[in-house]
Amino acid sequence: MQVKTPICLLQLLLLHSLAWVQARRGFGPGDQDWGYVEVREGAHLFYWLYYTTANVSAYTDRPLVIWLQGGPGIASTGCGCFEQLGPIDIEGRPRDSNWVQHMNVLFIDSPVGTGFSYVEQPHGHYAMHNNRIALDLVELMHQFLLQYPAFQRVPIHIFSESYGGKMAPEFALELHLAEQRGELVCQLKSVVMGNPWTSPLDSTLSYAPYLLQMGIVDHVGYRDIAGVAAEIARLVYAGKWLQALDQSIQEVIETHTGGVFLYNTQRRVHVNDVYRYGEDPQLREFMVNNVTRTLNLTNMSEWMAQNATVFIKLGGDIFKPAVDIVARLLDETPLRVGVYSGMLDLLCATPGTVNWINRMQWHRKDQYVSATRRPLRIKGMLEGYEKQGGGFSMFWIYRAGHLVQQDNPAAMSHILREFTGFG
Repeated sequence: MQVKTPICLLQLLLLHSLAWVQARRGFGPGDQDWGYVEVREGAHLFYWLYYTTANVSAYTDRPLVIWLQGGPGIASTGCGCFEQLGPIDIEGRPRDSNWVQHMNVLFIDSPVGTGFSYVEQPHGHYAMHNNRIALDLVELMHQFLLQYPAFQRVPIHIFSESYGGKMAPEFALELHLAEQRGELVCQLKSVVMGNPWTSPLDSTLSYAPYLLQMGIVDHVGYRDIAGVAAEIARLVYAGKWLQALDQSIQEVIETHTGGVFLYNTQRRVHVNDVYRYGEDPQLREFMVNNVTRTLNLTNMSEWMAQNATVFIKLGGDIFKPAVDIVARLLDETPLRVGVYSGMLDLLCATPGTVNWINRMQWHRKDQYVSATRRPLRIKGMLEGYEKQGGGFSMFWIYRAGHLVQQDNPAAMSHILREFTGFG
């Protein structure tokens, strides 16, 4: 025993030192690494790993959170990292609520063609449906876990936003199935969707009543918006997905609201201001002129805030729901599933989200239905409400729109702790 103990200690110390071998100095504080995975021939996904800056002996002491942005086609490396949850913003100012201080964070530009991700041919290799996105992400994780084997034993949590609420559930399901088949080793624990576009029609049908009840439109506005929503519903029920996507409901909303901000109805918008989700021109300039050079990606395709081609290629899939996939996660896997919703969001309005959750069926739903809905208080401040049961959690968040992490980081920190134990 006197001989074996120091050898074991030496092996442990060696393992801890090897854990940081692949780390590089990227953009901002802390150790990072990044790279490409060819998930299909000619289709390349980009990832950017931030090792945690927490005061730990090894980064494996903390979980890995995967962040997926919405759009589809908005880049996690831009909007997610620098506008919401990375360690610094585009002015170089530290973000007090950044997630890297608590855990490892993996930003993935998905689907292919988004952000730094690219395809080799202009008109080929793009994802055409949600399952293709999920399988591409599974292949990325397969290669990632081979390259970074220490993460094979680290708890993994998938967090997403907006259209990520369609991508994340199917990604989680396919990743779980791949692990069950022995194709990779991972410790996936949960999938969490923020202001999710999981049931597009439910979101769309909630616009008119939400705006009327908030006092943002009158009954004339309600009638016109509800009329377009009804036409979208007719097209969806007929399986005419592209025609549903082509309806101009956002233009009708703009006409009747004077240009209310879709992502936060209480945000002040000057007549000359143009707010876009993940498409700030300053962000694009920052990514192209600073981040690209620092990561030595100047020979790659130019970073795109939102790739319209990605959106167009997925046009026939955008209005298709993914509620059945969420139900499968709850019925067929041990994963915890969560949804959080900033109550000032219009695009993925909370009433629509509540409606699809109420209709969703899974075998432990009675535990969720009978669970007590509790106030979420942080330091005495009411930040919203939460309800948890049957493997499912729902969070209603005050003072937040589409981007909860940006609008109410205190509530987001609570949600992070609920799933990861840190935040």
